[in-house]
Amino acid sequence: MSDLTVPFHLPVNVEHIQQLLPHRYPFLLVDRVVELVPDKSVVALKNVTINEPFFQGHFPGHPVMPGVLIVEAMAQAAGLLTQISSRLKGNTGSPLFYLAKVDNARFNAPVVPGDQLRLEVTLKRLLRSMGLFEARTMVDGKEVASCELMCAARSEK
Repeated sequence: MSDLTVPFHLPVNVEHIQQLLPHRYPFLLVDRVVELVPDKSVVALKNVTINEPFFQGHFPGHPVMPGVLIVEAMAQAAGLLTQISSRLKGNTGSPLFYLAKVDNARFNAPVVPGDQLRLEVTLKRLLRSMGLFEARTMVDGKEVASCELMCAARSEK
């Protein structure tokens, strides 16, 4: 990322996020990073609007964000924690991480247009090229989803 260097400044906007993650519309599910403790935790935001393409079919007349996309948003926030922490250490490469495992996923309330997701992700441990994360999503101070994520770095062939 061209201008994410030490000292780095919050918030990290969507233009910088696109330099850190390979995802693009309609699959980029993080709009901003608002808090970050390198190698420990990140808080990111996703603004949910009626214009999201998945609302056309999930569900007509009663739009609800699919749970799997909430999990993906948490995984993307975990990827941002990893990428920004790596950049702050001076690494210029951009390793690609894949979601390898989701455990204990819980969905406590529907996410609807107009909600702002607060994606809170904490690194539990890093083992070789794999990270284990605790993640939760809040809307208006209420937990709407949570899970544990395991992400693995892409092996070079």
